[in-house]
Amino acid sequence: MSVLDALWEDRDVRFDVSSQQMKTRPGEVLIDCLDSIEDTKGNNGDRGRLLVTNLRIIWHSLALPRVNLSVGYNCIINITTRTANSKLRGQTEALYILTKCNNTRFEFIFTNVVPGNPRLFTSVISVHRAYETSKMYRDFKLRSALIQNKQLKLLPQEQVYDKINGVWNLSSDQGNLGTFFITNVRIVWHANMNDNFNVSIPYLQIRSIKIRDSKFGLALVIESSQQSGGYVLGFKIDPVEKLQESVKEINSLHRVYSASPIFGVDYEMEEKPQPLEDLTVEQIQDDVEIDSDEHTDAFVAYFADGNKQQDREPVFSEELGLAIEKLKDGFTLQGLWEVTHKMDSQRELAEELRLYQSTLLQDGLKDLLDEKKFVDCTLKAGDKSLPCHRLILSACSPYFQKTCSW
Repeated sequence: MSVLDALWEDRDVRFDVSSQQMKTRPGEVLIDCLDSIEDTKGNNGDRGRLLVTNLRIIWHSLALPRVNLSVGYNCIINITTRTANSKLRGQTEALYILTKCNNTRFEFIFTNVVPGNPRLFTSVISVHRAYETSKMYRDFKLRSALIQNKQLKLLPQEQVYDKINGVWNLSSDQGNLGTFFITNVRIVWHANMNDNFNVSIPYLQIRSIKIRDSKFGLALVIESSQQSGGYVLGFKIDPVEKLQESVKEINSLHRVYSASPIFGVDYEMEEKPQPLEDLTVEQIQDDVEIDSDEHTDAFVAYFADGNKQQDREPVFSEELGLAIEKLKDGFTLQGLWEVTHKMDSQRELAEELRLYQSTLLQDGLKDLLDEKKFVDCTLKAGDKSLPCHRLILSACSPYFQKTCSW
């Protein structure tokens, strides 16, 4: 299994991730932390925190940390600044990020609640640019500008551990004679007759390294990850002792890299931010189970209709009594209307229960919690019945008493 197979942070867009997934993975570094940032498109009016790492940006609500999102840099198509309508700031300049993940486009709008601070724009745009210009650390490359004067052009933080002359690339029937480089970041081979005939294989993309028998004899076989195309590359190294020594060295360097990957995003801030673990708020498990008949997802608000070239034809809506733009397949007016209403109801309910749990502890009712004297009841939120377990009968607020049934 390659390091890339377990890596999702820079290659995925995820919503409402767990606290464990919000933590930095090996090789991931927190570069900047921005407080008072609003997710204007999905959580307008909700003050949050934006974390910028070398692989992704993370936003989470300060009031409800479980309301969050993670956007990998590899999914970003475009970053621009435009005017947005914020509930906290009104008309103000905002950061627009257009992404594409699994053939679905999402648009994110972030607004700095504190005026006069350009770090929201400079940090995100600069770090994303650093990510885009360091793909040689992470991507499988063929026929690139790797060699200059018969020497490997080293990347920052890269060190050559071995250079082997007279290595055959077995990609063709007769093979090609060339030179093999083993570094702490990747494996590089180039033909002696043509420097542009080369291959660069980062350890991030390597799935397996083995010695196999071929029609040329024993050979080093490197299998790349599925994301890079699933290539199988063969190299003939003589003598056999040198082949075995090289395979042992490559496997050792691959293990070291897997434990602490070098992603190549080099960016320095004047002020060092706190560790990510200190900045993320622990998500409290609410004693509420939400049952919903409809299937609505948290990311609906972020959909960007990227394939839409022009406005859809107008149709008459009997529900509204006027003409509207035709909805996309699978969408209904009722469903779109309930997305925001449903999320607001769930947040209000969860916050209400958290406040009453805190009140119980402050009032010396911890013994009731410990003895688990609970009842089942039903809370009414709008027109939805939400089953709530572990609600203490003797501590029901007037609001809950009116809506509980026992």
